[in-house]
Amino acid sequence: MLASRGQLRASFIRWALFTVPLCVLLGFLSGQLGVSDTPWFESLQKPEIYPPATTFGIVWTILYVMIGLALALVCAAWGARGRMAALIAFAVHFAFNLAWTPVFFGAQQITAALVVLALVDITLVVVIALFWKVRRLAALLLLPYLAWVLFATVLNWQFLQLNPDADGGTQNGAVERVRIGD
Repeated sequence: MLASRGQLRASFIRWALFTVPLCVLLGFLSGQLGVSDTPWFESLQKPEIYPPATTFGIVWTILYVMIGLALALVCAAWGARGRMAALIAFAVHFAFNLAWTPVFFGAQQITAALVVLALVDITLVVVIALFWKVRRLAALLLLPYLAWVLFATVLNWQFLQLNPDADGGTQNGAVERVRIGD
């Protein structure tokens, strides 16, 4: 039996009421695992394309809402061919997305963060292709997100080029060692 348009809309709304807050919350929590107001980050030379710091919170909030809506569209597509593969690919991709902030800001690993972003880029292209097969609108909702993470990849690469000695939390090769206990 096929679902009516009203039933499909209700299913999407129920999913969106779950996926949108979840994506926003997970993005927020990831952001708390590494913050930009540290002496290490403040000491880094910033690329010319580095936008004002307030831009990131605004853009990511909008993107996480769009990501949540795209996810809800796919979740609500019961019986659609490729739905489960799209959801699994999304889960893998989103784990990479959430890992970037703790790697870059928390662990201060610029190179490792660039690798994480490359994985974000690649898996996002896969997710968009899989979402396209399930719900085209879901894939289209992810295009601004793709543009942003590609920009973030360039930005991360420029941070590495401008601050090669800061990778790994060291500045100019200096390492502070602290011994605990005997």
